[in-house]
Amino acid sequence: MIDLYTAATPNGWKASVTLEEMGLDYTVKALDISEGDQKQPDFLKINPNGRIPAIVDHDVKDANGDGFAVFESGALMIYLAEKTGKLLPPDAQGRSKVIQWLMFQMGGIGPMMGQANVFYRYFPEKIQPAIDRYQNETARLFGVLDGALAGNEYLAGDYSLADIANWCWVRTHAWSGVEIEPFENLRRWVETIAKRPAAIAGLNVPYNLEERMRAQAENQEEFKRNARKMLVGKDG
Repeated sequence: MIDLYTAATPNGWKASVTLEEMGLDYTVKALDISEGDQKQPDFLKINPNGRIPAIVDHDVKDANGDGFAVFESGALMIYLAEKTGKLLPPDAQGRSKVIQWLMFQMGGIGPMMGQANVFYRYFPEKIQPAIDRYQNETARLFGVLDGALAGNEYLAGDYSLADIANWCWVRTHAWSGVEIEPFENLRRWVETIAKRPAAIAGLNVPYNLEERMRAQAENQEEFKRNARKMLVGKDG
């Protein structure tokens, strides 16, 4: 059995969608990151960096006889792929292609969209040059993905970790203030993955964020207040 420590964020969904696609049994350990659950001593033993997601694989024991802990979303995804033999090709070139696009998400899409979110949605002051910088770079990276998807259904051959990682972020483009309308191939890819039952199930872990925010309009403002609190250490 696997314990998944997570929250309703793109990085959290990377883990839950991967687990769902692989058909693995797992227990959800939801963390309230706005309240600092990820900084508590018990969780820091699992991830010393204090970030979600992380897993503990109780089928494998570490040197102390405890379940084996894995942190960092990309490392977690690769670990699960190697455990199951799914979503990562066994041949060296196929594996490399998937990992290249996984690193593209981790080094580009995630950080740039994350900073766009900070300055466009959460930061207490509107600093337009910073907003422009991160939105423009996000749009450029979307163009890279769009080019890779021209004539290809998925990023690295068959559906893989590369698609899950990038999709979990790209699908939130509106929150970053960046449209995907100009990117025909990217739009098609986003819509295709959104129909996969496992992807839908993974987005509901630990709960369906979009439904919560639709149910009560003020939740969006509360979400932004909590994000500002994490950024500046107090309500902004």
